[in-house]
Amino acid sequence: MKENDISGVIIEAAVEVHRTLGGPGLLESVYEECLCWEIRVRGLEVTRQKELPLLYKGFYLLNTYRLDLLVAGKVIVECKAVEKFHPVFLAQTLTYLRLSGLRLALVLNFGERYLKDGIYRVVNGLEE
Repeated sequence: MKENDISGVIIEAAVEVHRTLGGPGLLESVYEECLCWEIRVRGLEVTRQKELPLLYKGFYLLNTYRLDLLVAGKVIVECKAVEKFHPVFLAQTLTYLRLSGLRLALVLNFGERYLKDGIYRVVNGLEE
């Protein structure tokens, strides 16, 4: 399955989570856990809180980043539950893509009244 196909499944699952939980107002971790369940039900592998090693000038740093979700080994998902979305979330996610060598990420802000307004696609060399 290609990245774009995987992202379609993720978005479908995220909409189901947002609808079932009644929209915004819960902790990010709640949305993240429910999203994992919904993605797995749809037949995709999900790794939660995947450590992203960081190599700096030949040395692996002890303080690494953690991806909220890695779906099918190909798509990063960052979950947010904020009232006001900040563009730095997109910049951070692009950095995760560059560090991991992956090409597609989704930033999902479950803090939006309508989830469709909180879906952000971040690409790193992915051809449409």
